[in-house]
Amino acid sequence: MRAGGQTTVIQRILEKRAEKPPQIQEDTSATIAVMLRVLPPPRALLFFADDAALARFEDVITADVLEIESFTNEFEALNSFTADFPPVIITDSLELIRKVRARQKDRAPFILYVADLDEGYERESGLIAGADDCIGRRSPERELHARIGAARRIAELEAVLRIALVENRKLSTTDDLTRVASRRFFTKHFPREVERAARYGRALALILCDIDHFKNVNDTLGHAGGDVILREFAARLQDGLRRGIDWVARIGGEEFAIVLPETDYEHALDVARKLRMVVANRHFDVQNRRVEITASFGLCGLGTIAPGARKVAENLVKVADAALYRSKNTGRNRVTATTYPTDTQTKKSPRNRAADQ
Repeated sequence: MRAGGQTTVIQRILEKRAEKPPQIQEDTSATIAVMLRVLPPPRALLFFADDAALARFEDVITADVLEIESFTNEFEALNSFTADFPPVIITDSLELIRKVRARQKDRAPFILYVADLDEGYERESGLIAGADDCIGRRSPERELHARIGAARRIAELEAVLRIALVENRKLSTTDDLTRVASRRFFTKHFPREVERAARYGRALALILCDIDHFKNVNDTLGHAGGDVILREFAARLQDGLRRGIDWVARIGGEEFAIVLPETDYEHALDVARKLRMVVANRHFDVQNRRVEITASFGLCGLGTIAPGARKVAENLVKVADAALYRSKNTGRNRVTATTYPTDTQTKKSPRNRAADQ
């Protein structure tokens, strides 16, 4: 190849690298954020020969950071590791680290070695044995929290990656047209959001929305024009939510689900009203035309989940869908809000409220 040709190729490579990363990277980050939040805290195996050291780590590690199981017997710790894989191991035993590394197969735990002395040679011994990180036994509590937090983040990312690799063989997490979450992602992860709300006693709200008279849009503008509307509609919904917490999924042709974790009924109703206005109060530009679009919204707000409640995720969808249906049948371009029945409301009808247009 001539020198000039080489220069052209190199220039194209450099230009390609300088281009803005594809949008799919941001979409993937959003779905990973959802997956991370709905996962329960990683489990951790603690084994210490010294009771005082074990007690200190048990005090430092709270239940919302790691779910711990403690051992003072090496044989029992190894059996637990083999029978029920813990993604994090914290120990002061080099021998346990070596045995764990010898036994691991498809998955590798993150191992934090707690050295007796905070010296270079002790840390080196831990790393050689197979530890991923080391800390001195008498390190300040702030450093302990930082090291344990790092172990948790790595374990969570490994879990998300493993889930994604398995699930992505069966389904796509992102809707190709609108770049929000797909129906299959919603079906898989909304029940996990409900489980998380139940686990921590948090509120949760679900909004279902549907573009009004969308068939007329397709008939007038064609499917290409309808696709433009769908993409812009999804973007407006996403822009009106908390980044990395709330999320949107396309669950039908022109129907979308909006999941609001840790959001009570009143705040969720405010969100639904704002989203309705974001759609209705600003025209859509399609094929050099200004198109007015409205949407109907159905909201179901959940305070706390009663112990032993079953099919909560499924019922939340049904109640929100009924609220959406009511919005459609009472004039469209409105919000109908409903509270999920609690134990004391099981025989009562949910509370409904329709927002003004």
